[in-house]
Amino acid sequence: GNFASSMANISFFFPKAEKGNALALNAGLGNLGVSVMQFLVPIVITMGVFGALGGDPQPLSDGGQLWLQNAGFVWVPFILAATVAAYLGMNDIASAKSSFADQSVIFSRFHNWIMCILYTGTFGSFIGYSAGFPLLMKTQFPDVNALQFAFLGPLVGALSRAATGWVSDRFGGGRVTLWVFVGMMVAVFGVLQFLPSDGAGGNFWLFFACFMALFFLTGVGNASTFQMIPAIMRQEIPRLMPHLDGAAMQKQIERESAAIIAFTSAIAAYGAFFIPKSYGTSIAMTGGPEMALWGFGVFYAICTVLTWFYYTRRGALLDHTKTLSPTMATASRT
Repeated sequence: GNFASSMANISFFFPKAEKGNALALNAGLGNLGVSVMQFLVPIVITMGVFGALGGDPQPLSDGGQLWLQNAGFVWVPFILAATVAAYLGMNDIASAKSSFADQSVIFSRFHNWIMCILYTGTFGSFIGYSAGFPLLMKTQFPDVNALQFAFLGPLVGALSRAATGWVSDRFGGGRVTLWVFVGMMVAVFGVLQFLPSDGAGGNFWLFFACFMALFFLTGVGNASTFQMIPAIMRQEIPRLMPHLDGAAMQKQIERESAAIIAFTSAIAAYGAFFIPKSYGTSIAMTGGPEMALWGFGVFYAICTVLTWFYYTRRGALLDHTKTLSPTMATASRT
């Protein structure tokens, strides 16, 4: 809820040329929380950080102790600080307020549902791989300490999202998204090649490198898909609501863009369930995660086709030659 509302809110504060980068920075820095959690929680549960306030530890069979409650308590000071900062320093834009009825129009927008699929391919993959990467390492490479590496994937994905928003502003979100999905297909194929199979032990470091590439691409794709949404609505609203005047049309574009950004982020978060579940189901049915990974590859292929067909092919909604001058458009075809 916090993530979705912050993304919807920030979209009102920046002009078209800066919107992609602003959304990417906000989301990328927020996504760092996944990496921080995976790094910090295994440390704080091993010690009585909060003393008597933190409660009693849970005894282990080997005589050790764990303070599992610290996994939640450690965030309380930061949540309180953020609450105070939001209360004192944040403001809503009065003109941006709208009722649920006003926002519910997005459920009839075809491109809302297409973007749900594409954002599930990027952010859903990021959050799902973040949850499932430690499990995959533990089951496929049991001699490797998964906790030492688990936080690195989310770190790479969050930083790439924060750092690459300008790429979509410069080259267009649709074009960047298309190549991101192509790259993700290649990276998944690489992961499959370096898994243990047929008695061979696999290659952990090449497996790890392919997964870092996947995380990096999810971050770039997270930024590019969100940059696409306002660009799509700038094309669609004049077609769907031609009776609106300039100011009312701009307000409708911003309102629907913000609502779609919030809705797609909520839908894509289900990746945190589906990807680990897919690993578990594949391992239970076949003894390995290959079936799940092939499924992810097929899904990325579908996302590639959807992106090309609806947004980047010649004459499509986000065909970059539409925004070029005739001279530049001619040059881009040669």
